[in-house]
Amino acid sequence: MDVEREKRVAAEAAAELVESGMTVGLGTGSTVAYLLPALAKRSLDIVCAATSPRTEHAARELGLRIEDVTSIDRFDITIDGADQIAPDGWLVKGGGGAHSREKIVAGAADRFVVIADSSKPVDALHAPVPLELLSFGLRATLRLVEPAALRDVPHSPDGGVIADYQGAVEDPAALAIQLSTTPGVVAHGLFPPQMVAMAFIGRGESAERIDFGG
Repeated sequence: MDVEREKRVAAEAAAELVESGMTVGLGTGSTVAYLLPALAKRSLDIVCAATSPRTEHAARELGLRIEDVTSIDRFDITIDGADQIAPDGWLVKGGGGAHSREKIVAGAADRFVVIADSSKPVDALHAPVPLELLSFGLRATLRLVEPAALRDVPHSPDGGVIADYQGAVEDPAALAIQLSTTPGVVAHGLFPPQMVAMAFIGRGESAERIDFGG
């Protein structure tokens, strides 16, 4: 399996959904790195907003028009990668630590499209589930979400502490509610199916499209 080739074909397939006049949300990560040149190559009249400084810098270098997310209240389409994709459309995201921003931009999109290589679909979601936590009261928050472990990485772009929930993920919906209602948790990496319109999964030289209806 050529993972990089699969990332590229998935990203290129998703790029074909973008049309001139659209406002486009750009995710974070290694698969999105293939999306940016695919969009730039098409020379479309689009406005983009990025979920991380790295994506923003790379997009600007390729000549894509980038606006501040704070000036945009909706996106025609947001395209981003995922760490895990369940058959029913549940996702785990946040391997890059930008899941709070990614969730905001995905939730504001008319269509949220996931791009991934063939290693990302799973039979069932499993740990780790990324967390962004407030620095204030951090030890108390970690006790409430245990088992969890701090990740040895820089803080999020918004100053949050990055950690990973290491417990069972038997019921993603129930776990999402539990994590969302825990004081000190800024955001978790569980994305529900109703948020996801479709996914493009790179398989060899082609991309498989999966519609989730979100």
